[in-house]
Amino acid sequence: MARLKTTPVVTAFVTRDKRVLLLKRSSEVGSYQGHWAGVSGFIEQPSARTQAMTEINEELAVAPSQISLEAEGDPLTVVDEALGRAWEVHPFLFALQPGVHPQLDYEHVDSRWVAPNEITELTCVPGLYEAWCRVADRF
Repeated sequence: MARLKTTPVVTAFVTRDKRVLLLKRSSEVGSYQGHWAGVSGFIEQPSARTQAMTEINEELAVAPSQISLEAEGDPLTVVDEALGRAWEVHPFLFALQPGVHPQLDYEHVDSRWVAPNEITELTCVPGLYEAWCRVADRF
């Protein structure tokens, strides 16, 4: 078997009132269309943390001043043989400031505030609950 290409990505969990914001991926994204996810993206910035904040701003129209970093989890590897990729997921947990209302961009068709245990009940991107577990102790 050939070695899979490893792609570093961020997954940022945005929380408020003991709920986690999940986003349903649109047909406009390159993978996992119709699956629920956190805010995510390829790491293109100098640091994963900076990339996570950039993705939140782009995907939810939430400025860095409107969120606070609560936790940064250890990266995990999620293998997807069908796509021929190994995702190196860098998970983050952010708290949304009161009164801030996220606005979806083209990458998502729906959003839902859920209790953390509901993550496993939805059709999510691979490894989403495992990524959540890496930051959940600070929730």
